[in-house]
Amino acid sequence: MLKLSRQPSTARLAAERLHAAAVAQSRTPALYADLGAPDTIEGRFEMLSLHVILLIDRMKGDAGVPSEVRQTLFDVFVSQLDGAMREMGVGDLSMAKRMRKLGALFYGRLQAYSEAFQALPETAPLAEVIARTVLVDLSSSPEPLAAYVAGVHQSLAAQEAQALVAGQPAWRRA
Repeated sequence: MLKLSRQPSTARLAAERLHAAAVAQSRTPALYADLGAPDTIEGRFEMLSLHVILLIDRMKGDAGVPSEVRQTLFDVFVSQLDGAMREMGVGDLSMAKRMRKLGALFYGRLQAYSEAFQALPETAPLAEVIARTVLVDLSSSPEPLAAYVAGVHQSLAAQEAQALVAGQPAWRRA
């Protein structure tokens, strides 16, 4: 009986599968080698954040996706970031401050990307967000990455909610 009460909720399982899918996609070598994302800790944070944001945006307002899946996806994302930072040696005393900063960065990006997604199929606003977040300090053109993100956004929008909640997002190839 106790085992049943400790089983993760359906939303938790869906969020964990979606997070794992976002991690796997954000590690696609072509994002870094072909599309210009910086292969640094910051660049990998940006790519993971971007893929999580794409999933959160896709689930927004979809009756086929339980509303708690979006929040739980964010919670899993933050929890995994916390664990990764601890593995990198960030101490307990500075962890809360760093996590607040990362949370603020994420929410700022969520807002900026959401506004850029509203302009699709026009990709200029998306390229602008990518230039100032992902490609900061780089001379890479944001257009290839913006085209990829627009394609992923379109692929996810066309996907059935059931497959998405099953943890099988329709990523576009990088």
